[in-house]
Amino acid sequence: MSRQAAPQSQTLSPPTQQAHTRYRRMNRVVIPWLFILPILMIHIFVVAIPALTGLYYSLTDWSGIGAANFIGLENFRKLFFEDQAFGQALTNNITWMIFFLTVPFSLALLASSLLSRVKRGGMFYRTILFIPYLLPSVVTATIWRNLLSPRMGVGAQLARIGIPGLDVAYLGRTDTALLSIAFADNWHYWGFLMVLFLTAMQSISPELYDAAKIDGANRWHEFRYVTLPGIRPVVLFMLMMTAIWSFLVFEYIWILTQGGPAGSSEVLGTLVYKNAFNRFEAGYGAAQGITISLFAGAIILIFVTLRRRGWDI
Repeated sequence: MSRQAAPQSQTLSPPTQQAHTRYRRMNRVVIPWLFILPILMIHIFVVAIPALTGLYYSLTDWSGIGAANFIGLENFRKLFFEDQAFGQALTNNITWMIFFLTVPFSLALLASSLLSRVKRGGMFYRTILFIPYLLPSVVTATIWRNLLSPRMGVGAQLARIGIPGLDVAYLGRTDTALLSIAFADNWHYWGFLMVLFLTAMQSISPELYDAAKIDGANRWHEFRYVTLPGIRPVVLFMLMMTAIWSFLVFEYIWILTQGGPAGSSEVLGTLVYKNAFNRFEAGYGAAQGITISLFAGAIILIFVTLRRRGWDI
């Protein structure tokens, strides 16, 4: 009986083995960095360097022109302990955040739940509700300025036919300006949330709804115990993003009221713009911008903490 020889392991010579090791290291380390290098350089020049520059100018008394005078944390001391306009703007931002964490989410969840049951014509309704999100902010704000006008808006037209009480300058009153702008902004925003939630609902297995029906669940029970858990990651992520965007709001308020009347609709974004470009207090505006970033970072930290504790975000 012939005996088959055992295969001998091939060993590489030291120079060949070193070249092979260098080739593998290049494939694993160097080449991936070469691919990401263009994006990394763009990020450094567009994000990192301006952020560090803004942090430096927040510690200076700079008008935006000429040399900057280093003053340390004086801008932040003035910001938190003396500037009443900053406190009012922060309060308005929190009010704005509460509004957008409740009203558009409720509308989007209700509409997406109803549309998820529509078999024919559903795409038409989704398109109609999503179109406002595609319109430019200037166009949308101009439309709502005319609709809310006390002379030619909806309220004025109703007053002409004998239905008084709605011909009010909503954008000109301190008690209605902010919520009126939020209402106009919500008109274009909630359709975006609706499309996201509807897409997430369609990924839920129909077998779960069939099992719920067998157990005697009604529509509310299906929504509470099947739909909401199925779309919870999307809802929580959009809650985080909406809370962050609430501190970055600018365009609708600037177009409609520029923070007026009497600062009733002033938010941090418009306040930073006024200080940096209208009052030539660029250093102080930079300090306010850094503060906005800190608020956004705090929101992200809350969600990261919840994720580490087991939340499905």
